[in-house]
Amino acid sequence: MELELRKIYIKDIVFDEKTHVDSGVLYINREEISKLILEDERLSEVSIDIAKPGDSIRIIPVKDVIEPRAKLKGEAFPGIDGVLDEVGRGITYALKGCAVVTTGPIVGFQEGIIDMSGPLAEYTPFSKLNNLVLSIKKKENVSPHEHEEAVRVAGIKAAHYIAKQCLESEFDESETFVWNDLSVKLAEYPDLPKVAYVYQCIAQGLLHDTYFYGRDAKEMIPTLVNPLEIMDGALVSGNCVSAGSKTTTYHHQNNAVIRECFKRHGKEINFIGVVLSPMTTVLNDKYRNSIITSRIVEMLGADGVIQSQEGFGNPTTDLMMICKRLENKGIKTVLISNEDAGVDGKSEPLPDGTVEADAIVSTGNSNANLHIPKMDKVLGDLDALEHITGGFEGSRQEDGSLIVEIHGIMGSHNLQGFSKLGAVTK
Repeated sequence: MELELRKIYIKDIVFDEKTHVDSGVLYINREEISKLILEDERLSEVSIDIAKPGDSIRIIPVKDVIEPRAKLKGEAFPGIDGVLDEVGRGITYALKGCAVVTTGPIVGFQEGIIDMSGPLAEYTPFSKLNNLVLSIKKKENVSPHEHEEAVRVAGIKAAHYIAKQCLESEFDESETFVWNDLSVKLAEYPDLPKVAYVYQCIAQGLLHDTYFYGRDAKEMIPTLVNPLEIMDGALVSGNCVSAGSKTTTYHHQNNAVIRECFKRHGKEINFIGVVLSPMTTVLNDKYRNSIITSRIVEMLGADGVIQSQEGFGNPTTDLMMICKRLENKGIKTVLISNEDAGVDGKSEPLPDGTVEADAIVSTGNSNANLHIPKMDKVLGDLDALEHITGGFEGSRQEDGSLIVEIHGIMGSHNLQGFSKLGAVTK
């Protein structure tokens, strides 16, 4: 199985009469995008703005971030936009250095913040992108679940549409990923340690959901998947989990662990598979998923596992249960997790644990406070601040500045390690 990513690097975004790319500049027809989004009768209004690195702009509350992608043949977001078809092979165009960001009156209580400049910008990778920001409002009597779905689909449709208009454009770089059968991998690199990745996606309901080929992950059991499918749009974020640990669609498309495993494959490790494992709220489901996940990994013959989660709180139980089973089967397991260690960093950092979890990569303390200055422009709804994770009554200061926990910053302590934060034992 072979996937070619043709990358077009976007240096700037401007509004124009035609959506296209030329010499690294992405031109956007605002009216076309607005018309496309408002085809959904549940939505009443959309404002479209551009936010560039260095701008004095605050985006709040951020729902999702999506990298514009389109396939030369087929659909880039199967089950969400267009015909449901296989992804992970063929040619995909990716607009790098830019993203579609969805915002508007709050959907759930755990959306986040992106600042395009200032101290907060250092905590989120999305401040480095040229962003097309969709501020979306719903009609009256639209339920929270319908609101979430409408905003989720709007962002995907916009990102997909933009990339489709660039399929005939000259690309800057091509990167090809090849995924061979397990038998081929074992024959090619018999002496390298066999490493699998357990990718835990949130599937809790109550607006904490992930979609695989358009299917709600709550309806899944742990599944062996091709990593190229994940890189090619099979996974879409539909969750309102804490912004700092949220896996946005952009994170799925550019999964940091998968990319690092490909980089080291054939040199340091033999990358043999990915198990997609949903994290639910029901205890029996947690037991069931840990059993099935560990059994799939064992059947692959893995020597070691990298395991990541999404969210915090009860998802850590899923993380620990799987780790315990893997270690007890003799499979060395490394976990990636943030810490909720309180504002002073002195509290118990994890809500659950097991003695087998003796190798953990920390993505930092999510409870630390940050004092951020007022921005010249706000896209979205600043009133959402007191309701999102990381915000609180009294977050707004008299001078217009804000005090927020790192939790509230989009992607600040992402659990793929797609961030700058960490922790070191001294």
